[in-house]
Amino acid sequence: MYNTEDRPAEDLEEQSGPDESSDDTPQTAAEDIASQSGDPNFMTSLARGLTVIQAFSQQRRLMSISQISQKTGIPRAAVRRCLYTLNKLGFVSAEDGRNFALRPRILSLGHAYLASTPLAKAAQPVLRHISNTLNESSSIAILDGDDILYIARASTSRIMTIDLDIGSRLPAAYTSMGRVLLASLPAEEREAQLARAKLIKYTSHTLITVDDLRAELEKVRAQGYAIVDQELEIGLRSIAVPIAASDGKVVAAMNIGVQAGRVSLSDLETRILPVLQAGSNELSLLLP
Repeated sequence: MYNTEDRPAEDLEEQSGPDESSDDTPQTAAEDIASQSGDPNFMTSLARGLTVIQAFSQQRRLMSISQISQKTGIPRAAVRRCLYTLNKLGFVSAEDGRNFALRPRILSLGHAYLASTPLAKAAQPVLRHISNTLNESSSIAILDGDDILYIARASTSRIMTIDLDIGSRLPAAYTSMGRVLLASLPAEEREAQLARAKLIKYTSHTLITVDDLRAELEKVRAQGYAIVDQELEIGLRSIAVPIAASDGKVVAAMNIGVQAGRVSLSDLETRILPVLQAGSNELSLLLP
């Protein structure tokens, strides 16, 4: 799954790198924005500003105007204006006058959502209990477009090659949490997601055809949980279960990520799965 969800390792972009299985060039953020140009209510400047914010990552905390322009496809002049405005508002800064970084004030953009989400508020003690019980990191994510978005996480002291935290994003099609969430969608929405999925061969284990992904989602839907075994990164396994509201609708997913060398697939199902399911059921009782 882009997973790793909780993976003990995961710098997909700059660390391991996928095996190329397609010659198609991914659409840039600038091209996505340009595709909305026919909508008179669409604010291109706002979209560009938000895209500039999202260009920063754990691996790229400091970025120049040129680097952001190259990553997003947005012209340098427009990137410069976005950064100027964000700097004036206190969301970014450039101590050396060249390389920009996000400022703590950026957290206010997501605070209102997290503060008003019952699941995010209730999840932390449950995740801590699960992590303490299993001595593994656990996370909760929701589906946001074609990605999963982390809204809660409890980490252990195990050494991991990449940091995942609240606000981190991964591709839904290649993560255990993403597959749980995709499998819960109505058939029409699920097919639309599959049609948009970027089929990238991250490892020799990665499912790279729509038919294979469809079959896997059907399996996940039938069994009620998802396991992703070294598809996003060699050495990473993860297992996820759905979290449903009182009406039965799946609103989020919970997972555990482990090192393949330490935890077998059978151990995921016999030892870890019951703990995850118990935590999911507890959280479901707290949801409206």
